[in-house]
Amino acid sequence: MMRSIAVSILIFLLASPALGQQASVIKIGGLAPTTGNVATFGVGQRNSYELAVEEVNKAGGLKVGAARHRVQLIFEDEQNSPEVGATVARKLINQDGVKAILGPTNTKVCLAVGPIAQENKVPMITPTCTNPKVTLVGDFIYRAGFIDTFQGAVGAHFVHKTLGKRRAGVLFDNGNDYTKGLATYFRDAFEKLGGKVVAFESFTDEEKTVDFRAQLIRIKATNPDVLYTSDYYGAAALMAKQAKEIGMNVSLMGGDGFDSPDLMRIGGKDVEGVHFTNFYSQDDPSPEVQRFVKAYRAKYKDTPDAYAAQGYGGAQILFDAIQRAGKMDGPAIRDALAKTKGLRTVVGVITFDQNRNPTKPAVILQIKDGKQHFVTRVAPQDLPANIRP
Repeated sequence: MMRSIAVSILIFLLASPALGQQASVIKIGGLAPTTGNVATFGVGQRNSYELAVEEVNKAGGLKVGAARHRVQLIFEDEQNSPEVGATVARKLINQDGVKAILGPTNTKVCLAVGPIAQENKVPMITPTCTNPKVTLVGDFIYRAGFIDTFQGAVGAHFVHKTLGKRRAGVLFDNGNDYTKGLATYFRDAFEKLGGKVVAFESFTDEEKTVDFRAQLIRIKATNPDVLYTSDYYGAAALMAKQAKEIGMNVSLMGGDGFDSPDLMRIGGKDVEGVHFTNFYSQDDPSPEVQRFVKAYRAKYKDTPDAYAAQGYGGAQILFDAIQRAGKMDGPAIRDALAKTKGLRTVVGVITFDQNRNPTKPAVILQIKDGKQHFVTRVAPQDLPANIRP
């Protein structure tokens, strides 16, 4: 029988008896970058981890076997650095004794932390790492988001079919597995659809690079009608401004890394009209999304972005699995995660495939008047067969 839905878990727990003083604690590690060049991603995820834990504890904790256990979140700032991520992951596992890890946020850190979690048999659920290699590390590694082969295909299909563009220039960070992978998957899908990638330009290290004019000038010379970049919001905003400066007036499309208020703050009028693929939209009318948005706004006086929603969804998936596992050891939680099926969460209905990836839709958003607007939702079956992952 299909498991009860994750949102209902929190509602169910809210109706459960209060936790007695003698209850034990289950420690959960949280990782996200709350400083550095993608700090807005990490702040939202940390907030959502804390919100989910607060709701569960308020309801009496997680029921594991015959007992209830309060959840203790031990959070660490991984700074979007593989080296820092590995260090704090070892601390969470070896010193703090966490039973599972929520995070990290971005692919390059996931690829550093995943082997550590796998070696120590500690289940890890990344809310937002999208590179396919992340979960292939081992059977203790799961994700709550879609993978970049799908995201790249969704972007290519939207550009080709909806925007009607046929000549794409692509610009990405060659030193980042996420941006390099997503750019490649977009290129492959776009060309399978009949489009032509007329330029495939790269640079190294967007944390230090702020001038993209040389690459943009080379791209402009190939006469594209769309610019696709898989980089994060800070670099993307600068690319949009510099493209306009050199007279490159083309459509701009990107991925989930665009999702930050800083895209509009840095880019201003130059990012008006930009499209990007994302995990969720705050405008989604589903009860799960609207309940989460209301709770997040009430606690933080802010609107959650997709990274925050994915963080909350990752916690829903993990809490559901811990309760079904019946005991608090890594292999038992891992086995329960593998059996997750039809679980309704704020980030969609979750059923894991053989590689521990959920099958779920993406949304397309557009910047208008300085704000994000929902354009459409794209499920895997909506794509042409020749570009489906």
